[in-house]
Amino acid sequence: MNPKPQFLEMNPYLLEKGIDEIKQIYKMNCPVNLSSNENPYGFSENVREAIINEIPKLSLYPDGKASLLRRRLAEFLSVQRENLVFSNGTDELIRIICRAFLGTGTNAVLSSLSFPQYKRNAVMEGADIHEVPHVNGRHHIEKMIDAVDDNTRVIWICNPNNPTGEYVREQELIHLLNSVNQNVLVVCDEAYYEYVEARDFPNSIHLMKDYPNLIITRTFSKAYGLAALRIGYGIAHSDIIKILEAARETFNTSRLAQTAAAAALEDQNFIKECHQKNRKELEHFYRFCWRYGLNYFPSQGNFIFIDIGKPPEKITDHLLSEGFIIRSGNNPEFPTSIRITVGTSKQNDDLMVHLSQYLGN
Repeated sequence: MNPKPQFLEMNPYLLEKGIDEIKQIYKMNCPVNLSSNENPYGFSENVREAIINEIPKLSLYPDGKASLLRRRLAEFLSVQRENLVFSNGTDELIRIICRAFLGTGTNAVLSSLSFPQYKRNAVMEGADIHEVPHVNGRHHIEKMIDAVDDNTRVIWICNPNNPTGEYVREQELIHLLNSVNQNVLVVCDEAYYEYVEARDFPNSIHLMKDYPNLIITRTFSKAYGLAALRIGYGIAHSDIIKILEAARETFNTSRLAQTAAAAALEDQNFIKECHQKNRKELEHFYRFCWRYGLNYFPSQGNFIFIDIGKPPEKITDHLLSEGFIIRSGNNPEFPTSIRITVGTSKQNDDLMVHLSQYLGN
Protein backbone atom coordinates (compact mmCIF):
# COMPACT_ATOMS: atom_id res chain seq x y z
CA MET A 1 0.00 0.00 0.00
CA ASN A 2 1.16 3.51 -0.81
CA PRO A 3 -1.08 6.06 0.91
CA LYS A 4 -0.35 9.77 0.86
CA PRO A 5 2.54 10.39 3.30
CA GLN A 6 0.51 12.70 5.51
CA PHE A 7 -1.95 9.90 6.36
CA LEU A 8 0.79 7.73 7.80
CA GLU A 9 1.27 10.25 10.62
CA MET A 10 -2.41 10.95 11.35
CA ASN A 11 -4.60 9.25 13.94
CA PRO A 12 -8.39 8.91 13.70
CA TYR A 13 -10.31 11.82 15.21
CA LEU A 14 -12.30 9.80 17.74
CA LEU A 15 -13.06 9.66 21.44
CA GLU A 16 -10.69 7.30 23.23
CA LYS A 17 -13.66 5.10 24.16
CA GLY A 18 -17.09 4.77 22.53
CA ILE A 19 -20.26 5.19 24.61
CA ASP A 20 -21.11 1.46 24.48
CA GLU A 21 -17.55 0.57 25.51
CA ILE A 22 -17.78 2.98 28.45
CA LYS A 23 -21.06 1.39 29.56
CA GLN A 24 -19.46 -2.07 29.60
CA ILE A 25 -16.22 -1.05 31.31
CA TYR A 26 -17.85 1.00 34.07
CA LYS A 27 -21.04 -1.10 34.37
CA MET A 28 -23.35 1.87 33.88
CA ASN A 29 -26.58 2.28 31.95
CA CYS A 30 -26.17 5.71 30.42
CA PRO A 31 -23.21 8.03 31.15
CA VAL A 32 -23.85 11.77 30.98
CA ASN A 33 -21.90 12.99 27.96
CA LEU A 34 -20.65 16.52 28.64
CA SER A 35 -17.79 16.28 26.15
CA SER A 36 -19.37 16.92 22.74
CA ASN A 37 -21.26 20.21 23.24
CA GLU A 38 -24.61 18.64 22.41
CA ASN A 39 -27.87 20.34 23.38
CA PRO A 40 -28.94 18.75 26.70
CA TYR A 41 -32.53 19.86 26.07
CA GLY A 42 -32.91 17.79 22.91
CA PHE A 43 -34.72 19.30 19.92
CA SER A 44 -37.95 21.04 19.01
CA GLU A 45 -41.16 19.01 18.99
CA ASN A 46 -41.62 20.30 15.43
CA VAL A 47 -38.80 17.99 14.40
CA ARG A 48 -40.39 14.81 15.73
CA GLU A 49 -43.57 15.24 13.68
CA ALA A 50 -41.65 16.24 10.55
CA ILE A 51 -39.44 13.13 10.72
CA ILE A 52 -42.40 10.80 11.29
CA ASN A 53 -44.11 12.20 8.19
CA GLU A 54 -40.94 11.68 6.16
CA ILE A 55 -40.34 8.02 7.08
CA PRO A 56 -42.50 6.57 4.25
CA LYS A 57 -40.12 8.26 1.76
CA LEU A 58 -36.90 6.60 2.99
CA SER A 59 -36.63 4.53 -0.19
CA LEU A 60 -36.17 7.75 -2.18
CA TYR A 61 -32.96 9.72 -2.59
CA PRO A 62 -32.86 13.10 -0.85
CA ASP A 63 -33.19 16.35 -2.76
CA GLY A 64 -29.65 17.06 -3.94
CA LYS A 65 -30.27 20.81 -3.73
CA ALA A 66 -32.09 20.69 -0.37
CA SER A 67 -34.75 22.92 -1.94
CA LEU A 68 -37.20 23.16 0.99
CA LEU A 69 -34.47 23.83 3.55
CA ARG A 70 -32.70 26.20 1.17
CA ARG A 71 -35.86 28.28 0.74
CA ARG A 72 -36.70 28.42 4.45
CA LEU A 73 -33.16 29.17 5.54
CA ALA A 74 -32.69 31.88 2.90
CA GLU A 75 -35.86 33.56 4.16
CA PHE A 76 -34.80 33.20 7.80
CA LEU A 77 -31.32 34.66 7.20
CA SER A 78 -32.46 37.25 4.62
CA VAL A 79 -30.00 35.99 2.02
CA GLN A 80 -30.41 34.65 -1.51
CA ARG A 81 -30.79 30.92 -2.07
CA GLU A 82 -27.63 30.90 -4.16
CA ASN A 83 -25.72 32.14 -1.08
CA LEU A 84 -26.18 28.78 0.68
CA VAL A 85 -24.47 25.39 0.59
CA PHE A 86 -25.42 22.40 2.76
CA SER A 87 -23.19 19.72 4.24
CA ASN A 88 -23.06 16.60 6.36
CA GLY A 89 -22.35 18.64 9.48
CA THR A 90 -19.83 21.47 9.64
CA ASP A 91 -17.04 18.88 9.61
CA GLU A 92 -17.83 18.00 6.01
CA LEU A 93 -18.06 21.64 5.01
CA ILE A 94 -14.56 22.20 6.41
CA ARG A 95 -13.41 19.26 4.31
CA ILE A 96 -15.15 20.65 1.21
CA ILE A 97 -13.51 24.06 1.66
CA CYS A 98 -10.09 22.44 2.02
CA ARG A 99 -10.71 20.23 -1.01
CA ALA A 100 -11.69 23.23 -3.11
CA PHE A 101 -9.04 25.75 -2.04
CA LEU A 102 -6.03 23.94 -0.56
CA GLY A 103 -3.32 21.72 -1.96
CA THR A 104 0.42 21.25 -2.20
CA GLY A 105 2.21 24.60 -2.33
CA THR A 106 -0.59 26.46 -0.52
CA ASN A 107 -1.12 27.19 3.17
CA ALA A 108 -3.82 27.90 5.72
CA VAL A 109 -3.59 30.31 8.67
CA LEU A 110 -5.22 29.28 11.94
CA SER A 111 -5.00 29.70 15.71
CA SER A 112 -2.94 27.30 17.81
CA LEU A 113 -5.85 26.76 20.21
CA SER A 114 -8.91 26.09 18.10
CA PHE A 115 -11.02 23.39 16.45
CA PRO A 116 -8.54 20.71 15.26
CA GLN A 117 -10.44 19.82 12.08
CA TYR A 118 -9.14 22.94 10.28
CA LYS A 119 -5.57 21.77 10.57
CA ARG A 120 -6.42 18.12 10.04
CA ASN A 121 -8.25 18.66 6.75
CA ALA A 122 -5.66 21.11 5.43
CA VAL A 123 -2.93 18.54 6.08
CA MET A 124 -5.00 15.91 4.25
CA GLU A 125 -4.87 18.10 1.16
CA GLY A 126 -1.09 18.48 1.43
CA ALA A 127 -1.23 22.15 2.43
CA ASP A 128 1.15 23.82 4.87
CA ILE A 129 -0.07 25.21 8.18
CA HIS A 130 0.72 28.66 9.57
CA GLU A 131 -0.29 28.19 13.20
CA VAL A 132 -0.49 31.41 15.21
CA PRO A 133 -0.29 31.37 19.03
CA HIS A 134 -3.51 32.47 20.68
CA VAL A 135 -3.71 35.34 23.16
CA ASN A 136 -5.78 34.70 26.30
CA GLY A 137 -7.89 32.07 24.55
CA ARG A 138 -8.60 34.38 21.60
CA HIS A 139 -7.35 34.50 18.04
CA HIS A 140 -4.39 36.86 17.75
CA ILE A 141 -5.71 38.74 14.71
CA GLU A 142 -2.66 40.94 14.16
CA LYS A 143 -0.29 37.97 14.10
CA MET A 144 -2.66 36.02 11.87
CA ILE A 145 -2.48 38.90 9.39
CA ASP A 146 1.32 38.80 9.61
CA ALA A 147 1.27 35.04 8.91
CA VAL A 148 -0.43 35.51 5.53
CA ASP A 149 1.82 35.22 2.47
CA ASP A 150 1.42 34.81 -1.29
CA ASN A 151 0.55 31.12 -0.88
CA THR A 152 -2.15 31.58 1.74
CA ARG A 153 -5.57 30.46 0.52
CA VAL A 154 -7.65 30.14 3.71
CA ILE A 155 -7.78 31.82 7.13
CA TRP A 156 -9.80 29.96 9.76
CA ILE A 157 -11.64 31.94 12.44
CA CYS A 158 -13.53 29.84 15.00
CA ASN A 159 -16.08 32.22 16.45
CA PRO A 160 -16.95 31.58 19.26
CA ASN A 161 -13.73 29.67 19.64
CA ASN A 162 -13.76 25.99 20.46
CA PRO A 163 -12.49 25.02 23.05
CA THR A 164 -12.17 28.33 24.95
CA GLY A 165 -15.56 29.96 24.25
CA GLU A 166 -13.83 33.31 23.60
CA TYR A 167 -14.65 35.29 20.45
CA VAL A 168 -13.35 37.67 17.78
CA ARG A 169 -14.91 41.15 18.06
CA GLU A 170 -16.54 42.76 15.03
CA GLN A 171 -13.86 45.43 14.64
CA GLU A 172 -11.16 42.77 14.81
CA LEU A 173 -12.79 40.80 12.01
CA ILE A 174 -13.23 43.93 9.89
CA HIS A 175 -9.55 44.76 10.43
CA LEU A 176 -8.58 41.28 9.26
CA LEU A 177 -10.80 41.49 6.19
CA ASN A 178 -9.38 44.88 5.29
CA SER A 179 -5.82 43.65 5.71
CA VAL A 180 -5.79 40.61 3.44
CA ASN A 181 -6.11 40.17 -0.30
CA GLN A 182 -9.61 39.21 -1.40
CA ASN A 183 -8.14 36.12 -3.03
CA VAL A 184 -7.71 34.75 0.51
CA LEU A 185 -10.83 33.02 1.82
CA VAL A 186 -11.73 34.03 5.39
CA VAL A 187 -13.85 31.35 7.03
CA CYS A 188 -15.85 32.28 10.14
CA ASP A 189 -16.97 29.06 11.79
CA GLU A 190 -20.02 30.06 13.85
CA ALA A 191 -21.13 26.62 15.05
CA TYR A 192 -22.21 28.11 18.40
CA TYR A 193 -23.78 31.26 16.99
CA GLU A 194 -27.18 30.69 18.65
CA TYR A 195 -25.57 30.81 22.11
CA VAL A 196 -23.78 34.13 21.59
CA GLU A 197 -24.72 37.04 23.84
CA ALA A 198 -21.89 39.53 23.25
CA ARG A 199 -23.05 42.77 21.66
CA ASP A 200 -19.82 43.27 19.74
CA PHE A 201 -19.97 39.85 18.10
CA PRO A 202 -19.62 40.29 14.31
CA ASN A 203 -22.69 40.62 12.13
CA SER A 204 -20.92 38.39 9.64
CA ILE A 205 -23.79 38.02 7.18
CA HIS A 206 -24.00 41.79 6.88
CA LEU A 207 -20.22 41.99 6.36
CA MET A 208 -20.43 39.45 3.57
CA LYS A 209 -21.91 42.14 1.30
CA ASP A 210 -18.67 44.15 1.40
CA TYR A 211 -16.25 41.22 1.60
CA PRO A 212 -16.86 38.63 -1.14
CA ASN A 213 -14.06 36.43 0.27
CA LEU A 214 -15.94 35.82 3.54
CA ILE A 215 -17.73 32.55 4.22
CA ILE A 216 -19.76 31.77 7.36
CA THR A 217 -20.30 28.19 8.50
CA ARG A 218 -23.06 27.19 10.91
CA THR A 219 -24.74 23.98 12.01
CA PHE A 220 -27.96 22.39 13.21
CA SER A 221 -25.95 20.06 15.49
CA LYS A 222 -25.59 22.33 18.50
CA ALA A 223 -28.45 24.61 19.64
CA TYR A 224 -30.95 22.96 17.27
CA GLY A 225 -30.15 19.55 18.77
CA LEU A 226 -29.81 17.63 15.50
CA ALA A 227 -26.27 16.30 15.98
CA ALA A 228 -27.19 12.73 15.01
CA LEU A 229 -28.64 13.84 11.67
CA ARG A 230 -25.45 15.69 10.62
CA ILE A 231 -26.46 18.82 8.78
CA GLY A 232 -24.58 22.11 8.54
CA TYR A 233 -24.46 24.96 6.07
CA GLY A 234 -22.31 27.70 4.63
CA ILE A 235 -23.26 31.27 3.71
CA ALA A 236 -21.15 33.08 1.13
CA HIS A 237 -21.03 35.01 -2.13
CA SER A 238 -22.58 33.02 -4.97
CA ASP A 239 -19.20 32.68 -6.72
CA ILE A 240 -17.78 30.85 -3.68
CA ILE A 241 -20.91 28.73 -3.34
CA LYS A 242 -20.59 27.54 -6.95
CA ILE A 243 -17.08 26.29 -6.21
CA LEU A 244 -18.16 24.53 -3.02
CA GLU A 245 -21.16 22.96 -4.74
CA ALA A 246 -18.81 21.48 -7.32
CA ALA A 247 -16.65 20.02 -4.54
CA ARG A 248 -19.44 18.42 -2.49
CA GLU A 249 -21.13 15.05 -3.00
CA THR A 250 -24.56 15.23 -4.66
CA PHE A 251 -26.55 13.54 -1.88
CA ASN A 252 -24.42 14.58 1.09
CA THR A 253 -27.37 15.52 3.35
CA SER A 254 -30.11 12.99 4.05
CA ARG A 255 -33.82 13.38 3.49
CA LEU A 256 -34.47 13.19 7.24
CA ALA A 257 -31.79 15.77 8.01
CA GLN A 258 -33.14 18.28 5.51
CA THR A 259 -36.71 17.84 6.75
CA ALA A 260 -35.72 18.05 10.43
CA ALA A 261 -33.62 21.19 9.92
CA ALA A 262 -36.42 22.93 8.00
CA ALA A 263 -38.87 22.11 10.82
CA ALA A 264 -36.41 23.17 13.53
CA LEU A 265 -36.02 26.60 11.95
CA GLU A 266 -39.73 27.25 12.49
CA ASP A 267 -39.42 26.98 16.28
CA GLN A 268 -37.21 29.88 17.36
CA ASN A 269 -38.86 29.91 20.78
CA PHE A 270 -37.09 26.62 21.48
CA ILE A 271 -33.74 28.18 20.52
CA LYS A 272 -34.43 31.20 22.72
CA GLU A 273 -35.26 28.96 25.70
CA CYS A 274 -32.10 26.90 25.20
CA HIS A 275 -30.03 30.09 25.01
CA GLN A 276 -31.49 31.40 28.28
CA LYS A 277 -31.02 28.10 30.13
CA ASN A 278 -27.46 27.81 28.87
CA ARG A 279 -26.61 31.34 30.01
CA LYS A 280 -28.05 30.67 33.48
CA GLU A 281 -26.04 27.46 33.86
CA LEU A 282 -22.85 29.11 32.61
CA GLU A 283 -23.19 31.57 35.47
CA HIS A 284 -23.51 28.55 37.75
CA PHE A 285 -20.15 27.28 36.47
CA TYR A 286 -18.57 30.71 36.92
CA ARG A 287 -19.62 30.75 40.58
CA PHE A 288 -18.19 27.26 41.04
CA CYS A 289 -14.86 28.39 39.59
CA TRP A 290 -14.81 31.47 41.84
CA ARG A 291 -15.46 29.30 44.87
CA TYR A 292 -12.49 27.05 44.12
CA GLY A 293 -10.19 29.72 42.70
CA LEU A 294 -10.12 28.15 39.23
CA ASN A 295 -9.22 30.12 36.13
CA TYR A 296 -11.64 29.92 33.21
CA PHE A 297 -12.56 31.73 30.02
CA PRO A 298 -15.94 33.52 29.85
CA SER A 299 -17.83 31.59 27.18
CA GLN A 300 -20.06 32.57 24.30
CA GLY A 301 -20.81 28.90 23.61
CA ASN A 302 -22.50 26.04 25.45
CA PHE A 303 -19.28 24.87 27.09
CA ILE A 304 -16.64 26.16 29.49
CA PHE A 305 -12.84 25.80 29.45
CA ILE A 306 -11.42 25.52 32.97
CA ASP A 307 -7.86 25.30 34.28
CA ILE A 308 -8.14 22.90 37.22
CA GLY A 309 -4.46 23.13 38.16
CA LYS A 310 -4.06 19.34 38.10
CA PRO A 311 -3.38 16.76 35.36
CA PRO A 312 -6.67 16.47 33.45
CA GLU A 313 -6.33 12.73 32.81
CA LYS A 314 -6.91 11.92 36.47
CA ILE A 315 -9.98 14.08 36.81
CA THR A 316 -11.52 12.87 33.53
CA ASP A 317 -11.02 9.26 34.66
CA HIS A 318 -12.51 10.07 38.08
CA LEU A 319 -15.58 11.70 36.57
CA LEU A 320 -15.93 8.87 34.07
CA SER A 321 -16.08 6.37 36.92
CA GLU A 322 -18.91 8.49 38.36
CA GLY A 323 -20.82 8.47 35.06
CA PHE A 324 -19.72 11.77 33.48
CA ILE A 325 -17.79 12.19 30.24
CA ILE A 326 -15.90 15.48 29.84
CA ARG A 327 -13.08 16.53 27.50
CA SER A 328 -9.46 16.95 28.52
CA GLY A 329 -7.97 20.21 27.26
CA ASN A 330 -5.09 18.20 25.79
CA ASN A 331 -3.13 21.28 24.80
CA PRO A 332 0.54 22.02 25.62
CA GLU A 333 -0.36 25.62 26.40
CA PHE A 334 -3.01 24.52 28.92
CA PRO A 335 -1.76 21.19 30.27
CA THR A 336 -4.14 21.26 33.25
CA SER A 337 -7.34 22.27 31.47
CA ILE A 338 -10.67 20.60 30.81
CA ARG A 339 -13.66 21.48 28.64
CA ILE A 340 -17.13 20.78 29.95
CA THR A 341 -20.39 21.02 28.00
CA VAL A 342 -22.98 23.02 29.94
CA GLY A 343 -25.69 20.49 30.76
CA THR A 344 -29.05 20.74 32.49
CA SER A 345 -29.26 22.13 35.99
CA LYS A 346 -29.34 18.63 37.51
CA GLN A 347 -26.49 17.35 35.37
CA ASN A 348 -24.34 20.33 36.32
CA ASP A 349 -25.21 20.06 40.03
CA ASP A 350 -24.33 16.36 40.08
CA LEU A 351 -21.11 16.93 38.15
CA MET A 352 -20.03 19.70 40.52
CA VAL A 353 -20.54 17.42 43.53
CA HIS A 354 -18.02 14.93 42.12
CA LEU A 355 -15.73 17.70 40.87
CA SER A 356 -15.76 19.28 44.35
CA GLN A 357 -14.84 15.97 45.95
CA TYR A 358 -11.91 15.57 43.59
CA LEU A 359 -10.64 19.14 43.97
CA GLY A 360 -10.84 18.80 47.74
CA ASN A 361 -8.35 15.92 47.74
